[in-house]
Amino acid sequence: ERYLTEVGREQADLTGQRLKAILHKHLEEKQDENGNVIKPNVSMTKSTMTRASETGDIIHSHLPHLDIKSCDLLREGAPCPPEPPTKKGDWDVGPEDFFVEGARIEAAFRKYFHRADPTQTEESVDILVCHGNVIRYFVCRALQLDPAAWLRMSVLNGSISMVVIRPSGRVSIRQVGEAGHFPPHLLTFN
Repeated sequence: ERYLTEVGREQADLTGQRLKAILHKHLEEKQDENGNVIKPNVSMTKSTMTRASETGDIIHSHLPHLDIKSCDLLREGAPCPPEPPTKKGDWDVGPEDFFVEGARIEAAFRKYFHRADPTQTEESVDILVCHGNVIRYFVCRALQLDPAAWLRMSVLNGSISMVVIRPSGRVSIRQVGEAGHFPPHLLTFN
C-alpha cells in the first residue's frame, strides 16, 4: 500500500478548502415555503485505496456535515486499452487487466453518472474522490467520446474535475484536472 506524502496531505487540505468554497450554495440548508428545513443534497464517496481514502478523509474535514462512503468500484486501474497505445515497457498491463479492471470502472461510471431520478426537485452534487485513470475514463464516457482516448489528457494529483448532468441528460464538463488552488510546488501527477 502507498500512503499520502506530506505534499499529498497539503494538496488534499487545499482541495477540501476549495470544494467548500465553490460548493457553498449547495452546502447551505434551505427552507421550503412552510419553513421546513431542506438539507443539502450533497454526497461524498471515496475509493477504498489507501491514498484516496486518506485524501477523502482530509477533504471531509472541511465538509464534516456530509456523510462519507467508500466504494471499491472507484479503485485505480486500467479502464481500457488506450489509443494510441503506450510504448512497450511504459506500462505493464495485460489484456486480462483491462478485462477485469475495465468492467469494474465501467460499473462505477454507470453507478455514479446518470440523470437524477425524475422525482428529484433539488440539484444534487456527488463528490467522488478517486484516481487519475478512473477520472479520465469517466470524462470520456460522460462526453460520449471514445473511452480509449482517456490517456490523452492529464489530471494533477488533488485536482478537481466537474461534470454536470442536466435533467435532460445533456452533459457538460466545467473543469478537468483543475488545480488553480495549488501553488506551483504542489502541481504533481503520477
